[in-house]
Amino acid sequence: MKTTTRTAQLAIWTGLWVISQAVAAFGPIFLWGEQATLTLIAIIGTLVFGLGMIQANIVHLRSLDELQQKIHLEAMALTLGLVLVFGLSYSLLDTTNLIPFDAEISVVVIFMGLTYLAAVMINNWRYL
Repeated sequence: MKTTTRTAQLAIWTGLWVISQAVAAFGPIFLWGEQATLTLIAIIGTLVFGLGMIQANIVHLRSLDELQQKIHLEAMALTLGLVLVFGLSYSLLDTTNLIPFDAEISVVVIFMGLTYLAAVMINNWRYL
């Protein structure tokens, strides 16, 4: 398969996962109320689509040339380290009441996305 096809497959799986996240998060509020069975089914759906997205990402990364693989591997390593340090520090700020609000996972997810994007861009600039 060509890299563009693998990229399209990754986009499809990612889109399905994002939609399933929205259904699992907002379904109990707007669609089915407090029916735990439907909520559990929706959450299982997020797991299934998430695993599909991970598999599609692995296939996509393997389809890249060696330099692009290196760029993404370095970006992933940096992202993992920074998210771990940031996420735990952010959580400690909340649990020790040093911030006046609850630590939300969405902040960590946004930080992760921005970190990975910046790392890929910087690595592309460095190597290309």
